[in-house]
Order: sequence, then C-alpha cells, then structure tokens
Amino acid sequence: MHRSFIATLAHDCSRRAHTMKCYIPPMRIPVVTPLLCAALTAGVIMSACGCESLPSDPTKATRPYPFQLTQRIAEGIQVFNDGEAMIIVNASVESWTEIDIWLNQRYLHHAKQLAAGETLTIPLNEFWDVRGEGPFPGGLLRYYPPTPIRLTQIQTAPDAPLIGLVSIPTERELDLAQLNKPM
Repeated sequence: MHRSFIATLAHDCSRRAHTMKCYIPPMRIPVVTPLLCAALTAGVIMSACGCESLPSDPTKATRPYPFQLTQRIAEGIQVFNDGEAMIIVNASVESWTEIDIWLNQRYLHHAKQLAAGETLTIPLNEFWDVRGEGPFPGGLLRYYPPTPIRLTQIQTAPDAPLIGLVSIPTERELDLAQLNKPM
C-alpha cells in the first residue's frame, strides 16, 4: 500500500506540472541596491589605487651603509620632509661636489653638488638601499606610512667620514611625540 500511494502521488504531481501555469511576481529592486553597488565599486577602485607594492628595483641597489665610519658634528644644513621629497637647505659656507646623501642609515642618493646657500629638493623615490628597495614617500593614496626623515648624512667619498645634517621633524611627528610623552 505504501508503494502505491507514492506512485500515485508521483503520477499526480507530474500530470499537474504540465497543466499548471507558474506565476512569478515581478522583482522590485530597492533603491539601496544601486547605491550599495556604486559604493562597493568606488571602494574597490579606491583600494586598488591605494595599494602599491614595495618600491623595489634590484638594478638600483647601492652599497651598504658604512657603520664603521665616524660622523663629524652636524653642519648648518637643515633637512625637511615635504611628503614626497626631501628638501635640503645648505645654510653653511661650505660647498660639496659628488656627494652621497644617506637617509636613516639605509637609503642612498648620489648628488652632483650641494653649494653654499643652495636648496636641494630630492624626491624620496630616488633613494635606494643595498637590496634595491626605496623608502615610502608620502601622498594621499598610499598604502604604507611614509618613511620619516630621522637621520640624514652626506659623504664626500666612500671612505670619508660622514657629515651629519639637522633633520627637522614634521608637525605631525611633533604632535605624535607630544601625545606619546608621559605626563
């Protein structure tokens, strides 16, 4: 009896399926859906713009930082961080030619000259380290925090002592230092 009931039910369902008409109500798209799609699309585009790989170019690898050399006292040269560039203001009476500029004991940039009274602007993407990696410049669409300019030195020859420069912190760095100071 159980088999005949299932067989009857299956036969009845298959017969009705051919004669019944299906009604599918029209789908209403809420107003939120297009706005949500637009927001998601904008988010994906913005995240793709903000994502960047590590600045790396092995062909631009430099020599390692000379930790064994001493540093002379800091000259009257100030270094400022302009977000995507380093600004060097030579307020001293000395001039140098064919110098290497070291940033944070890691990154190196070769400059033709730094004359007395000259202001030199160097984009941070022109500095490279021993592995061919560069510092992270500032900017609006960046993925990593910018590399701070903490220690800047110049070197006149590979075996010459280093000459220290005065690095001026940015307002943001000063504000963070005040916030982190114990009261």
